[in-house]
Amino acid sequence: MSRGRSLGILLLCLAACFGAAAVGGLGMAAGPGDWYRGLAKPSWTPPDAVFGPVWTVLYALMAVAAWRVWTRHGFAPARLPLSVFFAHLGINAAWTLLFFGMRSPGLALADILVLWILIVLLVRLFWSRSRLASLLLVPYLLWVTFAAVLNAAIYGMNR
Repeated sequence: MSRGRSLGILLLCLAACFGAAAVGGLGMAAGPGDWYRGLAKPSWTPPDAVFGPVWTVLYALMAVAAWRVWTRHGFAPARLPLSVFFAHLGINAAWTLLFFGMRSPGLALADILVLWILIVLLVRLFWSRSRLASLLLVPYLLWVTFAAVLNAAIYGMNR
């Protein structure tokens, strides 16, 4: 594959990942807001300032993982893992809209559990195509695991 084509695929993967972040960010346009600040949260909730940098790194790692699978195998041979990858971005983006936009920790919890399952599936699907790509998704899986537990705690504390 030419360098130009590879770079184009990387840019597409970055655009898809950060596009999902932007769509999700619509639910956070004004920041967490008084509603979120008023929720009961566990003592181990990270400061608001942590989330942006963590997600920036995770979206970049996700994009590189998808790029690696695509450029190593081509889209057609890797159609299933790449289709799951791009589809899962919608579930990812929906979480912020559900939690912050709709102010529904319960719906957001359901969403993040589906997201977690899709990430586990992606780690497995990527493993057979590129172990490095699969490993690049592990920090994402760990963060979403933590976020799901945090979401569940917030939901339970505010029912």
